[in-house]
Amino acid sequence: MTFTVYDPSNAPEDARPLLQKAESAYGFVPNILGVMAESPALLEAYMSLSQIFDKTDFSATERQLVLLTVSHENNCGYCTKAHSAIAAMQDVPDSVVEAVAEGRPLEDSRLEALRQLTRRAVSTRGNLEASDIEAFHAAGYSTRHVLDVLTGVGMKTLSNYTNHIADTPLDVQFGG
Repeated sequence: MTFTVYDPSNAPEDARPLLQKAESAYGFVPNILGVMAESPALLEAYMSLSQIFDKTDFSATERQLVLLTVSHENNCGYCTKAHSAIAAMQDVPDSVVEAVAEGRPLEDSRLEALRQLTRRAVSTRGNLEASDIEAFHAAGYSTRHVLDVLTGVGMKTLSNYTNHIADTPLDVQFGG
């Protein structure tokens, strides 16, 4: 099956304002959003969750760590590359991005606890053990943070699965 990568000029009518918003924010329409435009509901859901995830009290590094970890666990090459580029733009340390890509522990124990909880949330489909949450709390995170991780997992799952289905081409802005 072939999926169209839409832009604001040829997208379904309900998706056009969302793509225009993305273009204004990023200076281009990322291919993943162009693919999602086929379903304006999916595009709106993804963009809304992205804005909501940005409202958590996670730092930029923590947010990108969650998004990169989900993408790594779901084996989504597009999102891994895109968020590696975004992480660089947000001054996320290269060591964080590299550790996630290589599946190795982070040196910062607090960030490693976040990576582990995110990894476990994806791999267990949300069936976390009490010990997972206890370890996360011991690193200084709260119950609110557990649920905020799920916001990032939900957001990235939408894009990861879309990319798997559509084989979305990587944008040149993200190294494609």
